Amino acid sequence: MKHVVITGANRGIGLELARLYAARGDQVTGVCRESSPELDQVAARVLDGVDVTRDADVEKLAHALSYNPIDLLINNAGILQDERLGSIDFDSLRIQMEVNAYGPLRVAQALVSLMPDGGKIANITSRMGSMADNDSGGRYGYRASKAALNAFGKSLAMDLKPKGIAVAQLHPGYVQTRMVGFSGHLTPTESARGLADRIDGLTLENTGSFWHSNGEALLW
Repeated sequence: MKHVVITGANRGIGLELARLYAARGDQVTGVCRESSPELDQVAARVLDGVDVTRDADVEKLAHALSYNPIDLLINNAGILQDERLGSIDFDSLRIQMEVNAYGPLRVAQALVSLMPDGGKIANITSRMGSMADNDSGGRYGYRASKAALNAFGKSLAMDLKPKGIAVAQLHPGYVQTRMVGFSGHLTPTESARGLADRIDGLTLENTGSFWHSNGEALLW
């Protein structure tokens, strides 16, 4: 049985990942700002009241997990807002950077000492963070924050490889969640299965990779 820690686990993709790993027989710790009845039913432990943008909250999280080694950390918490050139809200850009980029790095830094050789970190990113894939513009904060997360994840992969910890950046697909008004192509269950397959295939040989949940290698 592995210990799986998932941020943003109270709904959407995070909740489906919690369900998937719990069904496998793993010990799931769901981390979120506010829990949900669905998460309470599936997770072995719920740590709510955790805002990944706050140092004090992440320190509290690390303390709560300090006696429970982590085999898999899934940085899933995220936020999507829209900006258009000519009316960009720079506060919107800042909060997306805090949640989508700095948050996962803050959590990884705080928890990596609890991860054994063979541990894995999966950063749930987006192909919208790809420079090569941007042919439509817009979404300034989301694109920039996910590009930053990709850069952070790549550095984590290099720094943690000697410790035996592998890191992947994973695009979940266009998923039917509240974040996109439930207008996606994949159900959260379908996305979670693909993400878990990619995590299963993550090794020190392919650490630092940027993958679609369907297995496609994505361009930076």
